[in-house]
Formats: sequence, structure tokens, C-alpha cells
Amino acid sequence: MLSFLEGHGFDDSQAKAVTTALMALFGLLFVYLAERLARKILVSFVASLAAKTKTRYDDLMVEHKVFTMLAHLVPPLLLYNLAVPVLQFYPASVQIVQSLATIYLTVVFILVALSVLDASLDYYNEHPASERLPLKSFIQVIKTVIVSIGAVVVISRLLGTSPVVFFSGLGAFTAVIILIFKDSILGLVAGIQLTTNNLVRVGDWIEMPKYGADGDVVDISLVTVSVQNWDKTISTIPAYALISEGFKNWRGMNESGGRRIKRSVNIDMNSVRFCDEAMLTGLRKIQLLREYLQERTREVETFNAENDIDPDSPVNGRRITNLGTFRAYLVAYLRNHPKINPDMTFLVRHLQPGDKGVPVEIYVFSNDKVWANYEAIQADIMDHVLSVLPFFDLRVFQAPSGADVTSAGKALGKAVGNIEAGVGERLPKGEPPTGEKENGV
Repeated sequence: MLSFLEGHGFDDSQAKAVTTALMALFGLLFVYLAERLARKILVSFVASLAAKTKTRYDDLMVEHKVFTMLAHLVPPLLLYNLAVPVLQFYPASVQIVQSLATIYLTVVFILVALSVLDASLDYYNEHPASERLPLKSFIQVIKTVIVSIGAVVVISRLLGTSPVVFFSGLGAFTAVIILIFKDSILGLVAGIQLTTNNLVRVGDWIEMPKYGADGDVVDISLVTVSVQNWDKTISTIPAYALISEGFKNWRGMNESGGRRIKRSVNIDMNSVRFCDEAMLTGLRKIQLLREYLQERTREVETFNAENDIDPDSPVNGRRITNLGTFRAYLVAYLRNHPKINPDMTFLVRHLQPGDKGVPVEIYVFSNDKVWANYEAIQADIMDHVLSVLPFFDLRVFQAPSGADVTSAGKALGKAVGNIEAGVGERLPKGEPPTGEKENGV
């Protein structure tokens, strides 16, 4: 081509310029066709082949466009190798084109590596092992390293120096690098600790009030842990905060046989008394108490008889109380409740009496751990407890409310009215009370 142009009147420089331009045009056309062919083979053929296989991994690689990225490797490789013959008349430009091709190739390699890592992570997350050992933070660390190395290669090519020289000079910037990647480094260390010690997994219910987090863990990344709260908001927590500040994980409850119910009702101490025969007769009609009352009555009578207890005063010896019978009823009621796990901690106990009465606490575990069902079970139990108290002549302690004050005021007003009416009937008609008369009123 050069000889042809020189034979038709072009001088040497013109002939070289036209020849280089035509060769560059044909070279770019060749690169374009090669890239289209590679994409056709890698994308279309491999995608159809992946759809026919049973494994899931190749489908994920297609979804993350790994093969599309691989097809982009063809242009920089061809450009790098075609630069010498195409630019043989301009050797100074060869290094520039090859440097640009190297940068292009490096970027494509980075994108391919990131796509492969994403596909691998998705494939791993589909297996049960991912719940016990989340790898997202580790994958993000690998991505950071790959991007950093790629950035060094690109910068070194732009500066015209060797990457080895560039890496050797990074020691002076170690402090700056540590400062820039502080959160990533802390997150990496925290992620290793969280994963190694199995402290938190995706799907765990955790609480961390400082960050407004109370819900399920939906994502664990290199720097943050995302929690979907029960109101469907998302709270993000620094990964290292979980290690340095601590948090509450409800996984133990989910893996156990029940969910704790811990509720108490305050009994008015003035309503606690010994059970007389009339009360015992009424309580014996309660099926859950019949066996208890029989055994308890026999035990009390035997003890009093053996110790020659004077029965004239109920203070002497042992007696059955309405509060003790109420506790026995709660135990029997909860033992027969189909939603209570009898194999876990089971308590009905008194707490320290105080100015709000005697707290009777229920400490049991429901066998249904679903939140809505658990709350319904708990509410049904407390409804029943409050409803049966009058059968034991017990009252709930409750701070006076507006209705209580109103009722007391009406009762007081009625009493005062009755007193005034009684005094008025005893006084002579028209005669003032003695006190008023003496004071000259």
C-alpha cells in the first residue's frame, strides 16, 4: 500500500500517514468483528448451554454478565498486539496505544473478577451454610483488594512507571491508607469475630436501642449490619459497634422450645384472708382445684390434730388462704394450658410486697414462638387471671382513677347530706346549732 501510494504521486510522509490511517481503520473493523463474534459465542451459546445444565452456578454467572465481560477482553488484547504492525511508521505512538490497551484490559479484568465474586456469593447464599457463616464481608474485602491492585496498575501505566516501584512507595502512605480505610479495617476485624464466634447471622432478631434497632438482620456487609425493624424501617449499625458495644440476640429463644411469658398482677393486701367453710365450698366447685383442696385440707387437719392446735382462733396452726389457693389454681390452669411448654421453667410466685400490693408473677414459656400468636396467648392468660380473682375474694390493686375519685366524691356527698339531714331533724325548728348560737351567728 505504501509503494502504491508513493507510485501515484504521494510523498513519503503522506504515504505513511494514509497507509497508517487505512491500517488503523481495518484494524478497528477487525477488532469490532472479533468482539461481536466473541460475544455471540460466549454470551448466546454459553447462556443457552447454561440453561440446559442442572447446576445453578452457571445461571448465576449469566445473570451477573460474567461472559459478557469476558467478551470485552478481546478488544484490548487485539489492540495491544495490533499496535506494533499498524503503527510501525510511528513507533512513539505504540507505547501510548499499548498503555491504553493495558488500562482497558485491567478495567475489564476487574469487572470480570467482581462479577465472578458476586455470582459466587449468590450461589453460596442459596445454601443453608450461609446462615451460619455469612461471607459477604469477606467478599467485599477481596473486592477491595482487587480494585486497589487494579488502581495501582492503571496509575502506574498512566505515570509510565512499573507497578513494582509504585507498590514499594506505598510504605510512606501507610498511615494515610489506614486512616482512609479505617471503617473497612474495623469492619473486617468485626466481621471475622462475628462470623468466627457465630454471634449474628442474617435472619437473627437483635436489639440495639442506641441505634434504634429492634428487628431481623437482613444484611451483613463489610462496614455495616442492616436491621429491618418491626415497623419495617431499616437501621444500619457499624459492624464494629456490635463487638465494642454489645447487643441482644434472640436466636437462643428461636432455637429453644418456647418463648417466655413474664407477667404479674398486683393483689390488694387488704383482700387476703383465711378461707372459711363457705368460701371452700364455693371453691370446691372449680374442677382444677378439687384435688388440691382435698389434699390440702387433709394435710392441714392432720397437722393441726398432731400438734394439738386450738381451733378457736384461725391464727393458730395452719390454715388455707385465698391467695395460696389462687396460686394453686394458676399452677393447675397453666399446667393444663395447651400452649404452655411444661418442660421449661414454670413458676407462679410472689414478689416483694410494696405500696402497690402483693405482685403474683407468672413465669412460664409458650410453645408457640410466633410473635402474634405469643402475644395472643399471653393476653388470653392475663384476661383469665383478672376474671377469676373475684371467685377467690381477691381484689386487684389499682391506683385511683378519675372514675374512682368521682364515685368517692358522690359517696362522701351523700354521707354528708345524710348527716346534715339527721342533725336538722334533731334541732328545734328555727333554732341554730349550739356552736353557731354561742358565736353569735
